[in-house]
Amino acid sequence: MSPTAWHPLDPLTPDEITAACLATRKHIASETEIKAIKFITCYLLPPPKKAVLAFLGIPLAPGAKPEAPIPIIRKAEADIIDVVDGRSYNVILSLQEPGWTVDSFDLLEEGLQPQISIEELVRCEQVVREDPLIQRVAKDVGVSPEEIHCEGWALGYDDRFPASTRIQQGLFFARFSRHDNLYAHPLDFTAIFDPNAEKILHVEFAAHYESTPNGPVLSAASTEPPSLSEDQLAFSKRGRIPPPRTAFNFLPDLMVTTQKDFKLREDVKPLHIVQPEGVSFKLLGTQLEWQNWKMHVGFNHREGIAISTITYNDHGEIRPVLYRLSLAEMVVPYGAPEAPHARKFAFDSGEYGMGVMANELTLGCDCLGQIHYLPGAFVKHDGTPHVIQNCICIHEEDAGILWKHTDFRPGGRSQTVRRRRLVVSMVCTLANYEYIFNYMFYQDGSIELEVRLTGILQVYIGADGEQSPYATTVAPNVNAHYHQHIFCIRVDPMVDGLNNSLVETDVKPLPADTGSAENFAGNAFVAADSVLQTETAREYPTDLIERRWRIVNPARQHYSTGRDVGYALGVKGAAVRLMARPDGWVGRRAPFAGKPLWVCRDVEGEKGGRMWPAGKYVPQTRNSPADSIGEWVKGEKSIENEDILVYLSVGVTHIPRPEDWPVMPVEHVSVTFKPQSFFAANPSMDVPGTQDPHSVPALTPNGESPCH
Repeated sequence: MSPTAWHPLDPLTPDEITAACLATRKHIASETEIKAIKFITCYLLPPPKKAVLAFLGIPLAPGAKPEAPIPIIRKAEADIIDVVDGRSYNVILSLQEPGWTVDSFDLLEEGLQPQISIEELVRCEQVVREDPLIQRVAKDVGVSPEEIHCEGWALGYDDRFPASTRIQQGLFFARFSRHDNLYAHPLDFTAIFDPNAEKILHVEFAAHYESTPNGPVLSAASTEPPSLSEDQLAFSKRGRIPPPRTAFNFLPDLMVTTQKDFKLREDVKPLHIVQPEGVSFKLLGTQLEWQNWKMHVGFNHREGIAISTITYNDHGEIRPVLYRLSLAEMVVPYGAPEAPHARKFAFDSGEYGMGVMANELTLGCDCLGQIHYLPGAFVKHDGTPHVIQNCICIHEEDAGILWKHTDFRPGGRSQTVRRRRLVVSMVCTLANYEYIFNYMFYQDGSIELEVRLTGILQVYIGADGEQSPYATTVAPNVNAHYHQHIFCIRVDPMVDGLNNSLVETDVKPLPADTGSAENFAGNAFVAADSVLQTETAREYPTDLIERRWRIVNPARQHYSTGRDVGYALGVKGAAVRLMARPDGWVGRRAPFAGKPLWVCRDVEGEKGGRMWPAGKYVPQTRNSPADSIGEWVKGEKSIENEDILVYLSVGVTHIPRPEDWPVMPVEHVSVTFKPQSFFAANPSMDVPGTQDPHSVPALTPNGESPCH
């Protein structure tokens, strides 16, 4: 492979972002009538796969020689908004002598909106806090202007407003001291905000549930959104609910002052991760090598981490595994049907961007051991870069036992091999919630993408004694929605080359009756394979069948099983079904969430490519757009022995517990990629066994022995 530190999939550098945005401004000044703009995105437009693989010397098929080098032109893509008329534009640029030039400058269709920027979210809070109507509404429940806090959210869509108006909703909380946990003090109203005009369009008040002998009954007549005038004109006449004042803090210095007899545990002894000889991985630019693995670590505003050109050195043969692996989209549908809560279904990737929400990580806190960090950068409204220095963490972890066997016979020996993994991780904060993304590589040729969920529940105010059928009362007057987190993982495979197939395996009991000649003991079960032929969505069976999938290369077979070499897809405790109705607001906008697996052919060159399962422009979409997964599979192109894409929808259905309050312990979602008939045998047999000299008995000789 190429020894250069530069990789054609390297993200735009901060200097490149600045230069590309400057070229865009010059084009606008000379070629258009636009007077003022704000940049929303500016990122790398990746070159074609075959050009990248030729550059790296990765073959396209088993036994083939790498393709001859193909010229690669570095390209960038940007989305901008005309702040005068509110229209949005997409810009494509190329880097050629003497610098960046604009290739295309296209007006987006009316109603299409680029993602919501951090600056818009921050400005929303500043504007609403100064708004006289908001101040009056807050004052009625005892909250002063400086105590008002507003969380900007995407609105989804709302037919009460023109499709062309860029809008977001504000969820309101009070903070009674500087670092007080504001989510413990929800307010009983929301607002709709125009970030282009920087003004409040509407104020709404939440309904609540009243207790009756027959159970909770909604105080409003309907879950349908009210007219635009109804709440705004009648707010002073409605029953208002003051915010709860009890503090539920998470910072230790504040908990000491607000919780009786609080103190931190004193029996936690230090635990250190020590690597006296340094780490086992190597990094050349953004190309990472570890334990036979080689890959490119990328970053962009939308997905955050994207791992590309993943190969495995199998005894000297460089074998491609995945071309690209990333989080392509996710949605968090909340389950309360009454207005305004039904508007809460955040597309955290497509509407906000995981990359722009990434934390700057802290050494010795977010990751332990010997750590290497990579930065990330995204564009600000003015066309300059915002740089997150410690954005991506790379480190090694012990992960228990890799393999072990003991010969129990007299004089027999045993061998224990510890399992080690390489972790490439990122932590993202989206308002109240944290997502921890861990891309993990193992010595046995397996890959795991794990998402850990933590942070603070999305909550809303409840009346005294209220018991909503759609929420858990985690604290007095604080309701935590029932909700789901559904992640869509984009898998761009290249198992021993670009042309792959998807095999569906149904594991099921043999239908022959107990006592029959075929199944006398009644114990038989079989694994029936079928190769999927055309683009489609697949479902988990509802009967006794266990269904699984694997990606294979029909051009190469395993020497012993005779089966096509492949990688199996696994979902650990992450199978989830969308609870929202398929024809509802969420179901129409998030087609990917309705099925656990989608497969389609990759079609490079299509505008926008087949990247985003809910569409390229997600904010305020009303239905499944033409460039989304539900539309792609309607083409029913052949996917057998083709360059395919697989989208996995995984997640959790969260019925909150009081133990999730005030900050939720981590929940795990995991997808695995395991070799199946890919290697001749266990590829980790050459991992040395260890007997760690730093491991010592935990208790003194006079103490209780941990084992005998």
